[in-house]
Amino acid sequence: MSTPLNEHLLSRPPDHASSETFGRFIGSWRLEWSRPGDPAAPDHAVGEVHFGWVLGGRAVQDVWTVPGPGQPGAGEAPYGFHGTTVRFFDEVLGAWRSTWMEPVNGRVRKFIGREVGDEIHLVSTDDAPFLRWRFTEIGPDRFVWLGEYSDDEARTWHVEERMLARRR
Repeated sequence: MSTPLNEHLLSRPPDHASSETFGRFIGSWRLEWSRPGDPAAPDHAVGEVHFGWVLGGRAVQDVWTVPGPGQPGAGEAPYGFHGTTVRFFDEVLGAWRSTWMEPVNGRVRKFIGREVGDEIHLVSTDDAPFLRWRFTEIGPDRFVWLGEYSDDEARTWHVEERMLARRR
């Protein structure tokens, strides 16, 4: 007899300090999305993100949906997205390995993440443009996520997306 996937996927948290980097986000959040400087983009959209421990407590997975279910533009490229990130702390590297998969726009990107002061920075240098995703203004019930890109190999960064998250 087989066991349902969710019983193998969802997990308890681990007992090591590095787990708190992303463990503090476990739960459900409401998102307010914007794409500053892009006149073709919608002014804003409302979405959601859900974080949970997976793979025996060895990784954090999240699922992002913008616009949220039932909202205009949900699941429609290029501005709508519905994707997931799986991230785990690599003891040898001393950083978080993270992979983003998003089928609506056909994207897969690998990132390396570290705490930088009061922020978390995830950087992807595998493809052009380089990407940096920052978790900023982190509090118990809110954070700001900034999606940035660099066309000059990380010498300068430009904000492409901004999301304000509030815990549900």
